[in-house]
Amino acid sequence: MTTALDHYFKIAERGSTVAREVRGGVVTFLTMAYIIVLNPVILADVPDKYGDYLGGGAVEGSGFATIAACTALIAGVLSIAMGALANFPLAIAAGLGLNAFVAYSVASQMTWADAMGLVVLEGLVILILVLTGFRKAVFDAVPTQLKTAIAVGIGLFIAFIGLVDAGFVRTTAMAAPPVGLGIGGKLAGWPVLVFCVTLLVMIVLHARKVQGAILLGIVFGTVLAGVVQALTGTAPALGDATSKGWNLNVPSWPDKFFEAPDFSLLGDFNLLGGFDRVGVVAAFLLVFSLLLADFFDTMGTMTAVGAEGGLNDSDGAPPNAQRILIVDSVAAAAGGAAGVSSNTSYIESASGVGDGARTGLASIVTGVLFLLSTLAAPLVAHIPSEAAVPALVLVGFLMMTQVSGIDWDDVEIALPAFLTIALMPLTYSITTGIGAGFVVYVLLKAVRGKAAELHVLMWVVSGLFVVYFCIDPITRWLT
Repeated sequence: MTTALDHYFKIAERGSTVAREVRGGVVTFLTMAYIIVLNPVILADVPDKYGDYLGGGAVEGSGFATIAACTALIAGVLSIAMGALANFPLAIAAGLGLNAFVAYSVASQMTWADAMGLVVLEGLVILILVLTGFRKAVFDAVPTQLKTAIAVGIGLFIAFIGLVDAGFVRTTAMAAPPVGLGIGGKLAGWPVLVFCVTLLVMIVLHARKVQGAILLGIVFGTVLAGVVQALTGTAPALGDATSKGWNLNVPSWPDKFFEAPDFSLLGDFNLLGGFDRVGVVAAFLLVFSLLLADFFDTMGTMTAVGAEGGLNDSDGAPPNAQRILIVDSVAAAAGGAAGVSSNTSYIESASGVGDGARTGLASIVTGVLFLLSTLAAPLVAHIPSEAAVPALVLVGFLMMTQVSGIDWDDVEIALPAFLTIALMPLTYSITTGIGAGFVVYVLLKAVRGKAAELHVLMWVVSGLFVVYFCIDPITRWLT
């Protein structure tokens, strides 16, 4: 058995052992298993245009366990596929940032089924781009530093969502300031205390390089919330912005820890419904925005993971790059088809590589652990958001660290990057940030006599974003 594994995965050839691959796979799972909780936190309590919640009809948060189970299922299946087909230590799960985009920028304009249909479409488009070789052309069209700004902006947006969901930042119901600290400028309520303490614990664990710091932080926060609830009996907030109660789930001891998972979200998508809801131009731009974030993230992730393990060739390309991209593209479509948002490669895989993983066997181990976790959905459903959303803040920080890769002395990239980063959280829209960055970048190049440096795709996409921003007056004029 060991010989067969070594032959198929080239374990010895890459300087590893079966034990190291298994250990690396476990470490990768521990560092990214938080997505089983965070994906439902982001998706379960956001209504679509018609007031319905993902997997729960008109009841906020009721689809939490279903989303968690389907999130773990797709992550498990696709991580196993990555390991078996591409033989690369790269695990896959629902993409943070991508899920926020789907929840706040896509589903808000249509039904959840329509939104997931656009995710499926985005995955299919990426797959076609990979198979035709066009993906590299688009990759070359967007400046590297603008790609970096998109990742940084999404990180800041995610952190802001975490602070708002915890009640640390709230609306003031005033023109100025529109948001503020807690209630009336003061932190109030036991749930906010749980959030603050949990965030500090995560920060300490991360600073001390503890494996699985985020997951351990969520476990700690859940236990702390349970103790606090037992002592205080705090009521739920029920959507009241001035409440001192729990935002989503009231901490409680589950009736059972394991049960047969609910996969009812599988297949709940409408492939072309979004085009009927918002029009061809707007739907196209939403698909493109999803594609852009997913598109470049994967290429950067696989290169970084390959570099960590010394697997890249002299040109900086990882082994089996085409297979990696194909599996990742299928993952994007599979995530939409399962109703849990686009799935993508995780940079957390580098933690497993850092612990010795060098082959796809590690990804298979990670995938198997994700599949086993589908049985724990009832336990996940009792985790309060105040114990989970501190991870959004920490992950936001990790994404924000890329800001050093932007040349702030070059106005042609600095201004578009700034607008991209700032407008995502300030407008609660990833699309707005990307669009503003693209349009201003093209404008600055043009007015400074450098239009010839722009790829034709940048002109096309920027033009579409102009139409997107002006869609209301254009529609009024045409009708």
